[in-house]
Amino acid sequence: MTEDIETARRMLAEAEAALHALMIGQRVVTVAHDGKSVTYTAARAGDLRAWIAELRVKAGRGPGRRAIGVNF
Repeated sequence: MTEDIETARRMLAEAEAALHALMIGQRVVTVAHDGKSVTYTAARAGDLRAWIAELRVKAGRGPGRRAIGVNF
């Protein structure tokens, strides 16, 4: 299981770097893993963000619990 988390963390780092490259003006980025690759353009940045969100969960870095508000 630890290997799966480490793999997800490596993939997450690659995906976040790819998103950063898109955001600073690179026109096309490619993310590859296990012999498969996906190419993203700025128009597909939303797809890349969705992939990053999925990887964050797999890497144990998913959205944390929200604080419960207290009303008086």
